[in-house]
Amino acid sequence: MTAWQSRNTRTLGRVQRRVDIAVKNALDRGGVIDITTLGARSGTQRRIEINFHHLDGSYYITGMPGRKRDWLANMKANPKFTIHLKHGLTADVAAEAEEVTNEDQRAKVLYRILTESWDNEPAKAEHILPRWVNGAPLVEFSVV
Repeated sequence: MTAWQSRNTRTLGRVQRRVDIAVKNALDRGGVIDITTLGARSGTQRRIEINFHHLDGSYYITGMPGRKRDWLANMKANPKFTIHLKHGLTADVAAEAEEVTNEDQRAKVLYRILTESWDNEPAKAEHILPRWVNGAPLVEFSVV
């Protein structure tokens, strides 16, 4: 390896670390992203805008209870998807999702989303929590 190639490789490594840190910082804020999933039956790419949440080092996507979500069916069939960051930082990030099915974990995560991300008063969150635990889509995802 030439001296130039060595310097160039080190520079690229520093740039990549800065990009990784910027992506992590953007994910740690939570908020609105686009996601692209593969259709459960069609295999066609589907892109939607959705909110996500960062709690104690984990990332979650949820939605209102009461109806089936295509994005959840897509993630169950094809857990790998793409996150499209678009506020403050534009980047496409590979991710993998897993549905949260454990009732206790769902209750803990959804209560925090209701109170911390969506500013519901604790009494209201406790009142509506059973409906959310029983009917809201919830996935945890990680960057791959």
